[in-house]
Amino acid sequence: MAKNSTLRPSPTALLNPRCDSSFKAMFAADTPESNAALKDFISTILNREVKEISLLPNEPVVEIITENQMSFDVNVKFDNNEKIALEMQARNREYDYSARAEIQVARLLSTNNMKGENWGTPPAYQVSVLNFSLDKSDKSALSWYTTKDERGNDLAGRLNVIFFDLVKIRKLLGTPLAKLSKLEKWSLFLSYADSEKYADYITELTESEGGIMNARSSLLTVSQDEINWARQNSIYIAQHDYNDGLYNAEKRGIAQGEHKAKIETARNAFAMHLTPEQIVQLTGLSITEVQQLQV
Repeated sequence: MAKNSTLRPSPTALLNPRCDSSFKAMFAADTPESNAALKDFISTILNREVKEISLLPNEPVVEIITENQMSFDVNVKFDNNEKIALEMQARNREYDYSARAEIQVARLLSTNNMKGENWGTPPAYQVSVLNFSLDKSDKSALSWYTTKDERGNDLAGRLNVIFFDLVKIRKLLGTPLAKLSKLEKWSLFLSYADSEKYADYITELTESEGGIMNARSSLLTVSQDEINWARQNSIYIAQHDYNDGLYNAEKRGIAQGEHKAKIETARNAFAMHLTPEQIVQLTGLSITEVQQLQV
């Protein structure tokens, strides 16, 4: 019997946390390490201690019709019923990303509305970890937007949009750890966690922060799951096809384009020796459709 190949490049290879599915796998795994890492990351972003967190149900959905991939967010409820949505964005998109983030946080806030006379709705936060620079003129790595008047006064502080730019901190790679802030260490970890070239430096950096150590431990665990590698490879294929202009939703139609993308992903998954059941889980196709492709 032929031995099935593995999608993992080597027994020690790590998933790329800048890929949205791998980012979610690392932070949303049902393990103490993942939970501790998520709590530490949120605390670092908000610059205050977050004591309790719980993941909210979140099914990945297709939001952009020109891509054959799902959107993976990490939705969390934490202290005093505040809510935060974390997402990784690997590249800039052909739409107003700032507007999208505003709409997303408004939706999140509306789901947390509390009935009563005092409008005591807890704040909501939309945090986008960016693998690109949204505003190159802004030199800060962390940009925090709220609702303000013309004098700079906050309205109520309920809507919060935060952009965490990984690119602007990468120039600090190799800096002595004592000179780095915790936010900078998180950025360098997310940027180079899967790099063999900078493995020694990142290992030293990881060991200097308990929260990042938990993140690496979680990343090691989820990197052993073949489905996570299949999802990551599927996204890479989708990005390549998109860049080559192979999928044009305007010409094919939304439904047809999405279905063809799933079929292509399923065929690629068969070539990678995934089982029909795994492909159903990966693509959302029916078992009948998947079995027909196997013939």
